[in-house]
Amino acid sequence: MSEKRTRPAPPLSVSTSDGTTVVTLYGEIDLVTAIRPASGLDALSSGPGPDLVLDLRPVSFIDCAGLSVLCRTRNRVRARRGRLRLVTEDGGFLQVLRAAGLGGVFEVGTHLPPPGPNGSAPGREPVPSGPGMPSSRPM
Repeated sequence: MSEKRTRPAPPLSVSTSDGTTVVTLYGEIDLVTAIRPASGLDALSSGPGPDLVLDLRPVSFIDCAGLSVLCRTRNRVRARRGRLRLVTEDGGFLQVLRAAGLGGVFEVGTHLPPPGPNGSAPGREPVPSGPGMPSSRPM
């Protein structure tokens, strides 16, 4: 009989400051592991006007199941008149977004927003964009 191995769900950490919730995701987000971040993000996007920042810098891999989690969260946040931002320094992730037809759909930055009301302090660096890359808006 073959031994069935499963990977543990990637951990996530949550912190809140001035009404903005920062969720840091870790490891691989794929068909096997996406349920944990999905249920956590569902809970965090259930109230009115959620302001979520997803820190994807520690994510080493994301597949279509992971992208589905991001899209579901975006749709839930928008339906509740909130804001969703992604943080990544990985150009490969931006290529995956573009290839999936999601270029420009998400608000993407390379750094966490500074503490303060709505992360409105100046000095954020947008994700570099080029021909065919998703547009980025400052955090």
